[in-house]
Amino acid sequence: MAETLRPPWTPTQERIGTAVIRIMTALNVWLFRLTGGWLGGRFRGGAPVCLVTTRGRRSGTMRTVALLYLRDGDRIVIVGSKGGMSHHPAWILNLRADPRCEVQIGSETRAMRARTATPEERASLWPELVAMYPDYQQYQERTTRQIPVVICEP
Repeated sequence: MAETLRPPWTPTQERIGTAVIRIMTALNVWLFRLTGGWLGGRFRGGAPVCLVTTRGRRSGTMRTVALLYLRDGDRIVIVGSKGGMSHHPAWILNLRADPRCEVQIGSETRAMRARTATPEERASLWPELVAMYPDYQQYQERTTRQIPVVICEP
């Protein structure tokens, strides 16, 4: 049976989805920190989860989100999908304003610097990211924005 493409999110769906993501992220971050990643360290299908802490671009407050990641040597690759919504997640905007971040995998936390992947890097990494988490492809098809791939380097 052929899979049908999902239409773009409506503004109401995006408002509700953003609230749900915020609540689920807070719960995931809490569980991850409480258990050193034993709980909250894997997403459905087994995709690995890390915590990324950024500085809020307007508030200056440290903000932590739970994100799927792909290890690429000593680099950590993350994706600003926000489920294929029409706008980037806040953490992307925070990293563009200040690329310094902390990435926690399990109980290990490392200071890193984030940058948007070049078009060539994105083209190379995207198939690996989709293999790890197939929904990324559906998210990209659902939105007109190019979903950013971010590379965090030591």
